[in-house]
Amino acid sequence: MNVRLWHEAIGRKTFCFALCVLILAPGLSAEAQQPKKVPQIGFLSSSSPSAVSARLEAFRQGLRELGYVEGKNIIIEYRFAEGMLERLPDLTAELVSLKVQVIVALANTGAVAAKHATQAIPIVIVAVGDPVATGLVASLARPGGNITGLSTLSPELSGKRLELLKEVLPTASRVAILWNPTQPSNPLQLKEVQAAAQAFALRIQSLEVSKSDDLERAFTTMAHDQADAFLVSVDPLFLTHRVRLTNLASKHRLPGIYAAAEYVEAGGLMSYAADYSYMFRRAATYVDKILKGAKPADLPVEQPTKFEFIINLKAAKQIGLTIPPNVLARADKVIK
Repeated sequence: MNVRLWHEAIGRKTFCFALCVLILAPGLSAEAQQPKKVPQIGFLSSSSPSAVSARLEAFRQGLRELGYVEGKNIIIEYRFAEGMLERLPDLTAELVSLKVQVIVALANTGAVAAKHATQAIPIVIVAVGDPVATGLVASLARPGGNITGLSTLSPELSGKRLELLKEVLPTASRVAILWNPTQPSNPLQLKEVQAAAQAFALRIQSLEVSKSDDLERAFTTMAHDQADAFLVSVDPLFLTHRVRLTNLASKHRLPGIYAAAEYVEAGGLMSYAADYSYMFRRAATYVDKILKGAKPADLPVEQPTKFEFIINLKAAKQIGLTIPPNVLARADKVIK
């Protein structure tokens, strides 16, 4: 081949190569610049947004600490049943249809609804009473299936609440417990309270409250039967209607102890409970691990390690009660 033909052949090859690069470049560039899919998670609550606002903010804070910015590199789909538990199946079905990567389910009712809706989507439970006894997980150490998260399971909680009531009211002999029979973990809570009461020589009056309209009747019954105080079980129904509940306590001048800080902030006398803000920040860690490939079955369910005792002196004054100094000194927070 002479030199001229050789140069022409090289030129044609160079031209073809350059043409191929020009044709393929836009596709290669688009593939390289294609945005990474933003993870989408579901947040399912039996209560109202206002009832769990502090917990939700703690969860968001936990996500931010892990580098997630809502609306930018993570999307949260919120579903609130507003205390109407019959709405939970439909709300959960909506999250499943959106193909969220994780469902964060609050309390037993939300957790059970999520479990019934999907066995494929990972579920992070938060503030669930006894996930083993209610059939949500096989065990705390080895959950199995698609569920893990954080439990409020702590057998000593019921005894501690009764102990605090007895210290505030040394002469008390009759304590009522408000509990919702439709909540899966509540019969277990009732048994714990009844067992703990024996140590403090207290008689327990069981009052079932399955809807908000039952609250007035429950307080009328307590007043009629001369209950010295009352205890409120962990339940989304009570949390949603906490203002009405604490107002009734004030009206009937009945001292009560609650299972969350939100009640005391709404005017209740005192609460002793797991630190829910810490718990919800921890829930973000579970979400992060799952989004990075961890399987729920391999992530042990956590039990509470931080607790808080809160007293509302305004509420005490309204019902004519003096909190003993030794009890007041042990409070983590006092509302004056």
